[in-house]
Amino acid sequence: MPLRVSISGIRGVIGDGLDAVGVARWASAFGAWLPPGPVVVGRDTRPSGPMVLSAVTAALNSTGHDVLDIGIATTPTTEVAVQHGPAVGGVIITASHNPQQWNALKFLRGDGLFLSAADNREVTAHLEAGDGHVGWDRLGRVIAQPGADDLHLDAVCAVPWLDIAAIRGRGLHVVVDAVEGAGGAIVPRLLERLGVRCTPLYCDLSGNFPHDPEPTPAHLAALCAEVRRQGADLGVAVDPDADRLALVDGHGTALSEELTLVLATDFLLGRTPGDVAVNLSTTGLIEKVAARHGRRVWRTPVGEANVVETILAQGCILGGEGNGGVIYPTIHAGRDSLVGIAMLLQYLADRKASLAELAAELPPVAMVKTKVEDPDFPSGDALVARLERLGPGAIDRRDGVKWTGADAWVHVRSSNTEPAVRIIAEAKDESAAVDLISRVKSA
Repeated sequence: MPLRVSISGIRGVIGDGLDAVGVARWASAFGAWLPPGPVVVGRDTRPSGPMVLSAVTAALNSTGHDVLDIGIATTPTTEVAVQHGPAVGGVIITASHNPQQWNALKFLRGDGLFLSAADNREVTAHLEAGDGHVGWDRLGRVIAQPGADDLHLDAVCAVPWLDIAAIRGRGLHVVVDAVEGAGGAIVPRLLERLGVRCTPLYCDLSGNFPHDPEPTPAHLAALCAEVRRQGADLGVAVDPDADRLALVDGHGTALSEELTLVLATDFLLGRTPGDVAVNLSTTGLIEKVAARHGRRVWRTPVGEANVVETILAQGCILGGEGNGGVIYPTIHAGRDSLVGIAMLLQYLADRKASLAELAAELPPVAMVKTKVEDPDFPSGDALVARLERLGPGAIDRRDGVKWTGADAWVHVRSSNTEPAVRIIAEAKDESAAVDLISRVKSA
């Protein structure tokens, strides 16, 4: 399978497109691009992680960089470690929500942000040149760097809107499904700090995913059952690198991952005035919630780096993606499930309501997501012409093609992380969204 190279980094299947040689070449190119100085490296729990880590550290040492190894760490934890430390960059070894056979490298600049498109082009130039390696007397070292989880937890618990006493006073009980990924230790620790009773589910850091690791309702049956069995107030699920968050209410019903950012937006805009940035595929409920608070929503192409760029350029106080990614730039400009959990718990404490009650207050919409592995799927002008057959509506071509009608929309684009075309539709109910996708496919 070909290596996937995008603004999200590089990823592939171990032994089928991604191996130690390829990892070392890309890590060397990144090391050649970076200025002199140490580089933070963190990884998720996948069984291939130690092999990939060895290739990354050797490559960075070969280009003269010391490696600050923070061990098993979530993506947001690694971002915070880079942002608040002496590092000139960082590498996150994780394939995020992809299945266990995948792994990937995500590169960070010295400010803890993902590389821009221009940065990625420069790294690719170093890859092609094969340059940047140093002599024997200038090689870097590997230095263990403990304490990254504490740094991240301290940052989350110091946010100005967090009232730990109020959260503790709710006496909440939360079940945590960390899918045996990097969030298995830090998420329960966050709940402990916030005075919340935690029942861990798949939190042993084994790296053997017990179910599909993408935190969507279809994959959360075990969490739903455990919430019901425990009589818990809610359940939270994170993906293997814990940058995405999904929710289960006290009835044991999994909410759409789209609602994570919607609820976080409603909470924060009720506390702090400001605009919001999200990608083109995120639910239109964001606009409805922002309008309730008199604020604007900025839309961007899909890709966390694109959302972050707009957050910073427009001075937004919040952003994210409908896949369960909440970005709160006050801590760091990256998706962070721990921030999302803190916002949700504070919202529950403020409103003295249940998660099901908060979700029921939102306007009813339904989103359907699918993908097709079809290399001949139309694109460009041909795709625009076919989507225009759906009826009167606005066309956005910044990322694939998005058609927006009076009360529905559909977005068709190539995936950044898989060899597939994604089709996402949102309408007033599920049957209307399914019909919209069927019309796109038949067109």
